[in-house]
Amino acid sequence: QVHLVESGGGLVQAGGSLRLSCAASGRTFSTYTMGWFRQAPGKEREFVAAVAVSGGFTDYADSVKGRFTISRDNAKNTIYLQMISLKPEDTAVYYCAVSRRYGKIRQDEYDSWGQGTQVTVSS
Repeated sequence: QVHLVESGGGLVQAGGSLRLSCAASGRTFSTYTMGWFRQAPGKEREFVAAVAVSGGFTDYADSVKGRFTISRDNAKNTIYLQMISLKPEDTAVYYCAVSRRYGKIRQDEYDSWGQGTQVTVSS
């Protein structure tokens, strides 16, 4: 089991920036892909970005390409989501997840999830 803790959420004005962090602990040696998802009020949880722990793979939702950057620090078992040019429609609870599978995988193929961190973008 991998335990995930997200941090870095908050309230920001449109056009602003935030950096989310997700620290993993536990059986991290079995982790191949880490991802960020988000869920806005009244909507289903959606994919935001993913990165392979070994490198060589990143993936982004079309809605965040060019504005969000996912990165990893393997020494700290941590991934980050740098978000710039934030829009009100980015408002959501952001979740970190890990998978024992590699690459572009379905949401239901992620094995462990964090509790989430709230991001609110005001207009």
